[in-house]
Amino acid sequence: MKLEHHKQKVAPIPHFIRRLGKYSLFAFSLIIFSVLIGTTGYHQLGEIPWIDSFHMACMILTGMGPVAEMTSASAKIFSSLYALYSGVAFLTITAVFFTPIIHRILHILQLEKDEDGN
Repeated sequence: MKLEHHKQKVAPIPHFIRRLGKYSLFAFSLIIFSVLIGTTGYHQLGEIPWIDSFHMACMILTGMGPVAEMTSASAKIFSSLYALYSGVAFLTITAVFFTPIIHRILHILQLEKDEDGN
């Protein structure tokens, strides 16, 4: 997933679309992985049904907050660690998803600056 150097030309649209697809697929994989960890943990340690575990994992991962109360100490520890992980995962997933878009915008602006002689 190498990006072009600032002195190279901007990638053609088809190449950019493929790159955007690769980065989006990777970001989506991180989301699936994170939701699976949360769903399994809440189901096993929180002893809540699968659908509620899935709901809880999604709500925590997006920063909305818990929807079920954890009653055991192990469930509370898992919930706390998953919340910390989710904060970092959310920022990472967002950064991965937007990397090709932001890179392209900055690359275009840099080329315009170089062409103006500034």
